[in-house]
Amino acid sequence: MNRSVGIIANPASGKDIRRLVAHGSVFDNNEKINIIQRVLLGLDALGIERVMAMPDISGLALQAGDKANVSFAIEMLDIPLKNSAADSIRAASMMAEAGVGCIVTLGGDGTNRAVAKGCGYVPLVPISTGTNNTFPVMVEGTLAGLAAAVVAQRVPGVREEGIRLARRLDVFRNGELIDFALVDIVAYAERFVASGAIWDPHKIQTVVLAHPRPGTIGASAIGGYLPQASPNGEVGMWLELGDGGQPLLAPIAPGLILELKVRSWRELQVGEQGTIAISPAVLALDGEREIPIKAGEKIEIRLSQNGPHVVDVTAALRAAGQGGVFMTNNKL
Repeated sequence: MNRSVGIIANPASGKDIRRLVAHGSVFDNNEKINIIQRVLLGLDALGIERVMAMPDISGLALQAGDKANVSFAIEMLDIPLKNSAADSIRAASMMAEAGVGCIVTLGGDGTNRAVAKGCGYVPLVPISTGTNNTFPVMVEGTLAGLAAAVVAQRVPGVREEGIRLARRLDVFRNGELIDFALVDIVAYAERFVASGAIWDPHKIQTVVLAHPRPGTIGASAIGGYLPQASPNGEVGMWLELGDGGQPLLAPIAPGLILELKVRSWRELQVGEQGTIAISPAVLALDGEREIPIKAGEKIEIRLSQNGPHVVDVTAALRAAGQGGVFMTNNKL
């Protein structure tokens, strides 16, 4: 039986430029420490014996472990810190190689995208502590810890009922897969990556969505607010924006509700793709400008079902309860 879980907490999440150009609040490290503490207590209550954690300059996991008073010691991974997404990718890869049964993440869409690059088939419990949070969810740390424990220990029925395979948007340059996003990709009329965040609506040209959802902040809301959007984001969406388009209000950042002009849109089924028509430009993946497009390059985006496995906390705990896990005379 697997009794090990990984924890990856991004100390930089919830602190980007959208605190300046929009109205995002700061998610401070003290609250992250408190969340991790409650995760650890949830893991301990259901018999997890080994917890591996990504190190960081703020010592989030170590401080949480000192406060939690749990029965296990937290193993800090030996990673030379780069204070970038590379830390999360490397940590997730090391945890997968070590055989953890589940990984709990604290961060936003960008953090989880980095973890997805390294975690392989290990299921994720993504706790929202970022700015744009379409992929992770707001969940109490105690419940996240309990859910991670029953997933890691392969409680009967939990994996079938409580885990889903996420979509992703694959990016191809001249036919070669170069990257992917979990939520959205935006072609931004800008030559340089610069600050990273997207906030000027006049520069948004193309929006590609894995899930158009109205109950989110960021590019995914643009498609979600169209009258023609499918309920619950069952299909992806490809939108072209610009002058002459239909005006649409959307919250593209916290407190930043702007009018955009939607010239055209179409549904995107899994396996379908399209070509980015503008260059030079910059591609923003899950809210962060990352890939410059040079003139003459062919950039294609394809909707794929090859994203990470994600834990539905409520469904996982329901299945565990139905299996008698929380009856105190039954021990995992």
